[in-house]
Amino acid sequence: MERGLRRLGPVAERVGVLGGTFDPVHVGHLVAAVDSRHALGLDRVLFVVAGDPWQKRGKVVGSPADRLALVQAAVAPIDGLEASTIELDLGRPSVTADTLEALAAPDRELFLLLGADAAANMPTWRRLEETRDLCTLAIVSRAGEHAAAPSPDWRVAHVTIPRLDVSSSDVRERLHDGRPIDGLCPPDVVREIRSRRLYTRSDGDAAR
Repeated sequence: MERGLRRLGPVAERVGVLGGTFDPVHVGHLVAAVDSRHALGLDRVLFVVAGDPWQKRGKVVGSPADRLALVQAAVAPIDGLEASTIELDLGRPSVTADTLEALAAPDRELFLLLGADAAANMPTWRRLEETRDLCTLAIVSRAGEHAAAPSPDWRVAHVTIPRLDVSSSDVRERLHDGRPIDGLCPPDVVREIRSRRLYTRSDGDAAR
């Protein structure tokens, strides 16, 4: 073998894991996924829809089925993005380490995509050390933000995305007040929300 060359082993699939309630999914989620896929050379990004997130218990408005349908509508037209039911299929509350363990495979490298706020909250997570050993932490920050890993022994990548002032809570409030959400959510998601009559005044008290 020539000097400087080495035998190449099997190429691992690089998979991004973007978890959340997606209550509802919006363009900010999509930009984070698309930019992370490009910056990190990911083969695909999974939108893992949370079923019963323990840190948001009692605060999630949309049903698991509705939130999954909105994510499916959002990612369907975009290459490399997929909706995942892995947490919904568990049928019980789960933490991130459970999800990563279920996705782990010898020929797969996992990248946990987290916004700066979520990354800063990681010290409160359950099974944090197991999470560290299962993935590379990809911190997705909007321009001007900064966040660090919980400790120096994490494998960390950083992705910077445009600053988009959109949030699920703002989308819900606009829907509750009868204001438009066009431009904040993909058109297919807007249509799905309207057809299912989601986040309307009838559930507004829970949405605020």
